[in-house]
Amino acid sequence: MHVGRSESCQELADGKIAAPLEAAWESIRSGLRRDLGARTFDGWLKPAQLGTLDPDSGTLELLMPSKFMADWVSSHFGDRLALAWRSTLPLVRKVTVIAAADAPRPAPLLILEAIPAAPAERDPAAPNFDSRYRFESFVVGKANEVAATAARTLATAEAVSFNPLFIHGGTGRGKTHLLHAIGHAFGERHRARKIVSMSAEKFMVEFIRALKENDTIGFKSRLRGADLLLIDDVQFIAGKDSTQEEFFHTMNEIIGAGKRLVITSDRAPQDLDGIAPRILSRLSWGLVADINSADFELRYNIILTKLAALPAVEMSRAVVEFLARRVTSSVRELEGALNRIAAYAMMTGREIDVAFVEEVLANVLRANQRRISIDEIQTQVAEHYRIRKAEMTSARRAREVARPRQVAMYLSKQLTPKSLPDIGRRFGGRDHTTVIHAVRQIEKLRASDSELDADIRLLTRQLEG
Repeated sequence: MHVGRSESCQELADGKIAAPLEAAWESIRSGLRRDLGARTFDGWLKPAQLGTLDPDSGTLELLMPSKFMADWVSSHFGDRLALAWRSTLPLVRKVTVIAAADAPRPAPLLILEAIPAAPAERDPAAPNFDSRYRFESFVVGKANEVAATAARTLATAEAVSFNPLFIHGGTGRGKTHLLHAIGHAFGERHRARKIVSMSAEKFMVEFIRALKENDTIGFKSRLRGADLLLIDDVQFIAGKDSTQEEFFHTMNEIIGAGKRLVITSDRAPQDLDGIAPRILSRLSWGLVADINSADFELRYNIILTKLAALPAVEMSRAVVEFLARRVTSSVRELEGALNRIAAYAMMTGREIDVAFVEEVLANVLRANQRRISIDEIQTQVAEHYRIRKAEMTSARRAREVARPRQVAMYLSKQLTPKSLPDIGRRFGGRDHTTVIHAVRQIEKLRASDSELDADIRLLTRQLEG
């Protein structure tokens, strides 16, 4: 990061908001690569590097290797970049693209040779595995524990009983994190081995280039000589018959030689249309591990883990729970939301409470909102506590019905946009002050009653699921 021109920029250089900016940039890069395609992205936008942020004007500089590239990117992608930044981190209001001689250049094919014991210059074509994406920083929960365990085993075990490892899941759930973590761990443990990491689309582009240049032997030897081959987004070779033919033979060579193969996709093998049956069969011979949507508990733990890397950001349990409940679309969006909150809080000096989060994340929360109804909540709570649903609106004050009723009121306040008077009316015409009392009472009890706290966590997961 380059040092800014003001005191706030100095804080940026000191790292106080560097992490949110870098996380936002990573999210934007992933979106651009997906929307534009790997070839266009790698050729023009991958070399871009974060430059100076002027907090007064909201202008962020992006650095390119040459003036030609800067001018081309500015004219062809300037508006898209500005929109992406404003959507992801609104404190960035304008983006300028300029030349910088020391910006990185893209590599045509990602190959990591063995790392010698003595210091050596890094291979410029080596995979640039993100230092943030390691097993130590991957938060494990029920949604991803099989994939995480399998990935760690493949990367670190002397021998594995499955090959290939096929990881699938929707966008933003952690496939890329695990792929980079495998690369880090395998490279550190097996320094005399070679790693090749590339997207399936890159595989296709390089194979076609090799055909045109009569260099298929060189292409085959580079890939099939790998001790670990990582292929991302295999769905992109659907319908590409010649590429699939080469891909199949590459798979067979790697697996037959006892080398390790990891493939990711957004879908399970049986759901991949346009992929040759023999490739799907080969994929299914190994271990197929899915990454499901993160549940409330996993989202909660992810936020705590990310906050540990942002020591200057203070966030109460209530805010953490609010975020974990309301931002449910993907882990990537959850991380982006957290970074946006952190950046805004650091720039404005405001306290991070629920009202602040609702203001900063208004668009995100609207997009993520699942319409949970009070009727659903009453039904779920009544079933959990084994009482009649009619007790939710009755006048009975016996503890065995009053406490579940308070829990249902609390969840109605937390999980729906209904006002306190609206909630009161749905609970037998009760006054809004009764709802306030119920919410405060449950909040107080959760801190001291672990059983009640567990009940509410379970009910929240069931309602959100």
